[in-house]
Amino acid sequence: MKEKSMEGLIERWVRPEIRALSAYHVPEAEGLIKLDAMENPYNWSAELRDQWLQRLRGVDVNRYPHPQAPGVTAALRRAMGIPGDAEMILGNGSDELIQMIAITLGGSGRVLLSVEPSFVMYRMIATFLGMEYVGVPLRRRDFSLDPDLLLAALRKHEPAVIFLACPNNPTGNLFREAELRQVLEAAPGLVVIDEAYAPFTDASFLPLLGRYDNLLVMRTVSKMGLAGLRLGLLAGPGAWIGEIDKTRLPYNINILTQVSAEFALEHKALFDRQTRAIRGQRQTLFGALQGIDGVEPCPSEANFILLRLVAGAAPAVHAGLRERGVLVKNLHGTHPLLEGCLRVTVGTSQENAAFLAALKATL
Repeated sequence: MKEKSMEGLIERWVRPEIRALSAYHVPEAEGLIKLDAMENPYNWSAELRDQWLQRLRGVDVNRYPHPQAPGVTAALRRAMGIPGDAEMILGNGSDELIQMIAITLGGSGRVLLSVEPSFVMYRMIATFLGMEYVGVPLRRRDFSLDPDLLLAALRKHEPAVIFLACPNNPTGNLFREAELRQVLEAAPGLVVIDEAYAPFTDASFLPLLGRYDNLLVMRTVSKMGLAGLRLGLLAGPGAWIGEIDKTRLPYNINILTQVSAEFALEHKALFDRQTRAIRGQRQTLFGALQGIDGVEPCPSEANFILLRLVAGAAPAVHAGLRERGVLVKNLHGTHPLLEGCLRVTVGTSQENAAFLAALKATL
């Protein structure tokens, strides 16, 4: 029998576009002030933890969870103000929902379109599923939509689905509602407004669900303070949700997530207070960054701030911050519009002060 090398088997059977990818990298953060992943920096009190653990004691992990997770679905509907005539589907984080949508609408010659720079998983999931990905550049000066360019791309590529994060990641800005409505009216297929950062802005497309036949809105509990639960939701007309639900793997929301999310959402007032604190800290941090020479902070409606540094400084500043115990996201080299950029999550007042001190010492 002819001997087969592992390299030869991989080259033969692994799709070329997958071989060309790099796995999603999460840097080691132990011992560092972690301001790289847009997490809520506030934890639970000991009393609340005890109540949560008491609730978990009643969970039977030898049984499969409820496949539709009705308890947490109802809790999310109340907590996020999902319109009563909209249907919902849950995912293991927003990533799974993006994947379910792409599976539903994918196929030979089908296009998934978004803007750039934006959430990297739109492009990655399109690649995973063999869809063509089209990224339409944002305007360089302020990362706003270029409506003429975007509408021309819709006419040229006729995408099956368009993903638009609003507020956008990693830029933090909102897109104008009127321009998003233009996209909804011109799009030949589905438009998904990704509102992952909804807790940090007053703008939302949830009230428009049902007014457009092709509109879905995606949310997550990650940014409000429950990132470890990996829970997202997709809301929209029942006909769309019913089709997408066919691609959902059985029991995708595990029993510990279901019970924990229901418990946490009973205490939504706590997360609302934390969100208000983060909004306040965002304003303070933005003002402080404006006063530092060589740093240009971009206005943000999310829980992070994108920074433009002087040409060529970003890699060295990122390394210098890490040496001083602060981890932020280095976006330099990830997209032409992000040259010289770092992204910092808004932390507690103490974390933000430590970041500012480390930044000034590094520059």
